[in-house]
Amino acid sequence: MKNYLFIIGLLAIGLLTSCSGDSNAAKATVGEAKKVASPAAASSLMVNTAGSTINWTGSKPTGKHSGTIGISKGLVELEGGDLSGGKFTLDMNSITVTDLEGDSKANLENHLKGMTDENKDHFFDVRTYPTSTFEITKVAKLANDPAASHLVYGNLQIKDVTKEVGFKAKIENTNGKLSITTPPFTIDRSEFNVKYGSSKFFPELKDKIIHDDIELQISLTTM
Repeated sequence: MKNYLFIIGLLAIGLLTSCSGDSNAAKATVGEAKKVASPAAASSLMVNTAGSTINWTGSKPTGKHSGTIGISKGLVELEGGDLSGGKFTLDMNSITVTDLEGDSKANLENHLKGMTDENKDHFFDVRTYPTSTFEITKVAKLANDPAASHLVYGNLQIKDVTKEVGFKAKIENTNGKLSITTPPFTIDRSEFNVKYGSSKFFPELKDKIIHDDIELQISLTTM
């Protein structure tokens, strides 16, 4: 079984501002990147990039912002009709802010992307790192959980850091088409070298910090 790009992700994911400190979203598990197994046989489906997206929410003590990140390509792998692997590419140039308009929207998007030499290292530096990837390492079924059917683990690469993250997902196979949706979950952006405004590195900012947790929610469909 080939393992191609599955994400989400974020997953880059998650925009330069991180998720609200009072969010009820579950925190994703994060650990060292794992080797991806390559089973001998599996069927595969291409991701419908037009019908797939990642929603993000980030916050600071005085407010929050939200937006989307697009998936530029991806492939999921199946064993017996169930998700078994896959790999996804996130287009970090597609980061958008959906709760602002006009100059405020453009300014925040450009800051998140790092479009000037002055701010390129603040968040995602898309000129250096135009994509992020998520490659599935393990999928486990869940029982008696109305919000999710599986636990999905995978290596998430953001900027120059790759770690394995795990989160819940609802996976459905309808007439040969797969849909994967997640309840909201959070990742700590500072673990992926996105440190701007983090209290871990800039405690002197006090109430001007940007929270480290980014809330993500993935919706993905296949062709």
